[in-house]
Amino acid sequence: MSEASDKPRSTAAARDPARELEIGGQRLAPGTSTTIDLPVTDLYTHAKLTMPVNVIRGRRAGPTLFVSAAVHGDELNGVEIIRRLLKLRGLKQLRGTLIAVPIVNVHGFLRHSRYLPDRRDLNRSFPGSASGSVASRLAHVFVTEILDKADYGIDLHTGAIHRSNLPQIRADLSKDSTLELAEAFGCPLLIDASLREGSLREHADKQGVPLLLYEAGEALRFDEFSIRAGVRGVTGVMRKLGMLPRRSRRRTPPRPVVATDSNWERAPESGILRSLVELGEYVSRDQVLAYIADPFGATEVEIRSEHAGIVIGRSYLPLAHAGDALYHVARVKGAQKVASRVEAYQSANEPDDFDDRGESGEPPIV
Repeated sequence: MSEASDKPRSTAAARDPARELEIGGQRLAPGTSTTIDLPVTDLYTHAKLTMPVNVIRGRRAGPTLFVSAAVHGDELNGVEIIRRLLKLRGLKQLRGTLIAVPIVNVHGFLRHSRYLPDRRDLNRSFPGSASGSVASRLAHVFVTEILDKADYGIDLHTGAIHRSNLPQIRADLSKDSTLELAEAFGCPLLIDASLREGSLREHADKQGVPLLLYEAGEALRFDEFSIRAGVRGVTGVMRKLGMLPRRSRRRTPPRPVVATDSNWERAPESGILRSLVELGEYVSRDQVLAYIADPFGATEVEIRSEHAGIVIGRSYLPLAHAGDALYHVARVKGAQKVASRVEAYQSANEPDDFDDRGESGEPPIV
């Protein structure tokens, strides 16, 4: 565990609203909004490849928050979350600075791939180096131009291909400042996740920048529920930071529950998978989650849950090899009550006639 201070750092820009912010060689004064194309490594053809960054600075002082997506190039929900975030009318009342980076791993995004062309995982390459591999150089650009300019961060992710995650926040919840932001995001379930070497979250922790990792949906797919929940979550954090006006609530939402532990239930043998439970469901100990059968139906094997808990991740591919991870079950106190909260959370974020401006069937998000 990092020994970074629990107190987030405070930038000069947050204390002095007249101070200019410089990103990519461009100086940005308060009250301005612009898109900056940060150069990253070129393509084989010598064509220039850039990372697009949108910066919105309020006229009044406040913290600097970055929101990033597609650190893994095939994780697309976050790209749409940021697009909708930038269209919200409430940003006209912004205090401080919002740095939006919808596509961090541009190489992987273009190739529909989690990884970079050198097969490295960008989220194991931080803080990077200006003279290293493609992944290392890209990580270095992000750290020097984005992370080093921010007070807080939200990194948006999804599950892998054919594997979906229930909306959840992963963070170092031992720090009060991070826990408060995680609760403000509004997911019913928080994961107190350890820091992984080379990850953006680990480096942010070393730099004293509280960072939330939002996991929801699966790779290469837009999931409306996860997207809507993500937009609401980011704006909830911005309100907590004083970047957006607080909204009056008739009732205080239930406090999120922190998962004490989790484990993957794996396929005992190869075959055709027939699933019985969905994301967000409560499962009891020894409950049958699915069956695996041979193609002829001559044999069928049960997959049971080792522990009681909430299903926070699952495979949607109906084919499985022995040992494949199929169901991710989080252990929480009062799991049945948490499951009812998850159901209410899902209902609150179901697709309806909402449009990007928040001008249709329900009040604006901001």
